Amino acid sequence: MTNAEIKQADKDLIWHPFAPLISPFEYIPIKSAKKARLFTHGGKTIIDTVSSWWVNIHGHSNEYIANAIHKQALELEHVIFAGFTHEPAVKLAKNLMTILPDNFSKVFFSDNGSTSIEVGLKMAFQYWCNVGQENRTKVIALDGAYHGDTFGAMSVSARGGFTKPFFPFLFDIESLDFPTEENFEQVLAHFDELTSDENCAAFIFEPLVQGAGGMRMYSPEMLQKLVALAQSKGIICIADEVMTGWGRTGTNFATDQIEANPDIMCISKGITGGSLPLGITACNKKIVDAFQSEDLEKALLHGHSYTGNPMICAAANASFELFQAQECKDNIQRIHNKHQAFIEQLKTFDNIENIRLTGTIVAFDLKGFGETGYDSEARKKIYPYFLERGVLIRPLGNVIYLLPPYVITDEELELVYETLLGFLREG
Repeated sequence: MTNAEIKQADKDLIWHPFAPLISPFEYIPIKSAKKARLFTHGGKTIIDTVSSWWVNIHGHSNEYIANAIHKQALELEHVIFAGFTHEPAVKLAKNLMTILPDNFSKVFFSDNGSTSIEVGLKMAFQYWCNVGQENRTKVIALDGAYHGDTFGAMSVSARGGFTKPFFPFLFDIESLDFPTEENFEQVLAHFDELTSDENCAAFIFEPLVQGAGGMRMYSPEMLQKLVALAQSKGIICIADEVMTGWGRTGTNFATDQIEANPDIMCISKGITGGSLPLGITACNKKIVDAFQSEDLEKALLHGHSYTGNPMICAAANASFELFQAQECKDNIQRIHNKHQAFIEQLKTFDNIENIRLTGTIVAFDLKGFGETGYDSEARKKIYPYFLERGVLIRPLGNVIYLLPPYVITDEELELVYETLLGFLREG
């Protein structure tokens, strides 16, 4: 198909996510991709600074992962995961146990980040049922959170434009103000009050960085105090590591930077290097013990057709091996260091504020471009500017951020930085 034919067929037939059907933007046909670059049918090159929705940690069209998928596809492409198992799933579970907290003992396979959250919530709610405390149904979540688009995930996310049509169908939660240096003592006091409720079941949080909420960052010290307080009262702590996992904050998982381990961890995005969809919900022995029974009523009755798919597990194992390599760790540190130097340049501009950095994520707020959020008009001005110059940047309202694949080169980063600086110079 020609470039024009693809565009027209797409316009006629495809319903794209997170956009009105009459979109202000043209969908650009991508022919191929390699490492940190996308190549259009029109012959243009675009540097991917957002890792294609935060999933592509090892770069596009990674041959090591592709070969693992190909080899597995020729041997066992799929098998029902009820009543059967296979080596790729077992190997992946063993690999994960080497980097998960020491008290974790089980992993549950699903298919994406939202579903991993659904499973985590169901584990928490059923835990209390299984131990005879059915009244424990209340969930505490941070204000501004985004945990996904399925109904449970929407319920524990911030109410807003994404979820407005579904408000009548979402369960109620307790919302805790996002912690800052200025308000933390009040936040901690409120959290103490909320967790004293005998009906409180769980605390769910994006550790250290709220992604879709605007790359809002808070300190490990704050998170440590919140998790420790909740666990001192027996409340289940659910860490949404969907975006923050796989080195994004400088450690394997963001919760590695605190002493108190969560009870449940939700993992997705970078787990397969962006090649195939996979969600993992991992939990500690406390959770597992409540389900150790032959009684079907105490089983976690959740699953889907592609649970534990062999090809996906093979991709995740290949991604895991790449992630564990010293080269990957060096690249994560290199990107962090480059961002730190870039921040010094950003500080010279008075049309931005709230410059922040965690691991490989750098972000700042633009002045005069409205508010944070996908529904902001700012994106209509900012997004095309960078695409025209060969850089993929998807602003979160007035927030510009970089979250590149770990294989991005210094030269590519410098080109991205210079394009950003040019945008700021133009005001």
